[in-house]
Amino acid sequence: MKRIAFQFASPASRAIAATAFLAALACANPAQAAAADPVRAPASTAAETPASMDKESAERVEAQIKHLHEKLEITAAQEDKWKDVAQVMRDNAGKLTALVKARSENAKTMTAVDDLKSYAAITEAHETGVEKLLPVFTALYDSLSDAQKKAADEEFRHRHGDGHEHHHHGH
Repeated sequence: MKRIAFQFASPASRAIAATAFLAALACANPAQAAAADPVRAPASTAAETPASMDKESAERVEAQIKHLHEKLEITAAQEDKWKDVAQVMRDNAGKLTALVKARSENAKTMTAVDDLKSYAAITEAHETGVEKLLPVFTALYDSLSDAQKKAADEEFRHRHGDGHEHHHHGH
């Protein structure tokens, strides 16, 4: 029987990347919770970043937002739609970061049932986050030029092919 395990080197950064780029479902691996993402960017203001995110997580989400803004070459006319996308990305990242952190902190004492509940909560938060991101990203995407759409499409393809997706393990 084949089992699919979901993991990421830095739980918060992978959750943020997955949510930000509509990537496939990812889940935390508490054993890898300490791994750091070298990408740094200025942290957003407290009003923009959910309280559940620590400074490092906030910096990672802001780096992802900045990267995508630059990659898509967002114009002044598209900025309002972009701000909606960025805020959903921040909100989603805050929720996922809190769940991943709790999972990591409790990993050594969780029962099997607690582990499954934690996994389910992260999975549900990711699904809900993608559902919230889809309409605001679609509105932005629809306003993009053909060149910007091509850049978005390439960025999403790149995200799907660089290990931010599922890791399949046969068992």
